[in-house]
Amino acid sequence: MPEVNDLFVVFMGSGTVFVGLICIIILCKILGVCCQLLAKKETNELPAPAPKASAPKAPTPAVIPNRRETVAAIAAAIAEDLGTDVSAIRIVSIEQL
Repeated sequence: MPEVNDLFVVFMGSGTVFVGLICIIILCKILGVCCQLLAKKETNELPAPAPKASAPKAPTPAVIPNRRETVAAIAAAIAEDLGTDVSAIRIVSIEQL
């Protein structure tokens, strides 16, 4: 059996890798085009959204019955989580999520 040249092995290995990578790139391009065509088809089938009559109103702030106690409890929880003193925490505002 004839001995295979080292350069031949290197070039065959590199060629195989690059041919495989080129095939993967081609497949990605084909799938990208298919996805774009399907996305265009889906957007054409969707009905146009109805225009809104007016802008949404800002929510009214909720009244907190025991505001001082609630702020103290929130500050204590934050201080415990951060590992700092409660006096180092300053709560500027509280908003309902």
